[in-house]
Amino acid sequence: MRLVFMGSPDFSVPVLDALVSAGHQIACVYCQPPRPAGRGKKDRPTPVHARALELGLPVRHPTSLRHAEVQQEFAALQADVAVVVAYGLILPQAVLDAPRHGCLNIHASLLPRWRGAAPIHRAIMAGDAETGICIMQMEAGLDTGPVLLRLATPIGENETTGALHDRLSVLGAKGILQALADLGQLLPSPQPDVGVCYAEKIDKSEACLNWARPAVDLHRQIRGLSPFPGAWTLIDGARVKLLGAELATGTGAPGTVLDEGLRIACGEGALRITRLQRAGKAAQDADTALRGMAVPAGMVLGGDEAQG
Repeated sequence: MRLVFMGSPDFSVPVLDALVSAGHQIACVYCQPPRPAGRGKKDRPTPVHARALELGLPVRHPTSLRHAEVQQEFAALQADVAVVVAYGLILPQAVLDAPRHGCLNIHASLLPRWRGAAPIHRAIMAGDAETGICIMQMEAGLDTGPVLLRLATPIGENETTGALHDRLSVLGAKGILQALADLGQLLPSPQPDVGVCYAEKIDKSEACLNWARPAVDLHRQIRGLSPFPGAWTLIDGARVKLLGAELATGTGAPGTVLDEGLRIACGEGALRITRLQRAGKAAQDADTALRGMAVPAGMVLGGDEAQG
């Protein structure tokens, strides 16, 4: 099929690769504009932009799709379908209507649960047992369109947002290839009104750990915010991101280190920290990190700053 691909971050790249490998013609790639990044604040293209250039595909990165000229250029591509995955711009009705079969969105949740900006984070933080991807026919509302195809997957007991993100990206690529192959046979299924919830954008204020909370809740918080922005606590007065954890047994005053292996008492139960990152350092497994930092049993983590 003749496609327009619309996506920006890492999550979208495996989908673009899969469409190219399957033999679809990519008329154009749309992505977010390059933005200043790094110490030098030089403009850096999005991961999709960079990959499209490697594949020799034409790229456009308008700051908005609301201008008539931009919409005319889009319509002139005469696409059969626009495939949209984590693009980052609102698609006006003129854009939605331009491709012959409309615009198909790959959304990383089992709609109508977790519409919105951060469905992977929110699924883990809410303790969902499963999630998945939906191939949705786009309409003007926020993730409200009818679903053509859904693929579910369980969420691992200790799985982080980073790991689940990568799995869902691959699952999304599988789903869109299936949807395009069966496009004339799939029946759009309207989303039910029951079970709608919104995945609000993650705010950094959600990242500090309050050890008085139950271990189950903190386990979800750590996993859901890993690798970004990273849940954090104070260890000997220094802020440390905790990027991986597993539920453990033990009791003590909240925040107390229970052994030399970073088992921490919570308001209910305990957690063992498995991965962390100190300021200015790369992320490390806890066993490696502990060789260069002292976190003895009896130390209390957190403090006034970390009790948000």
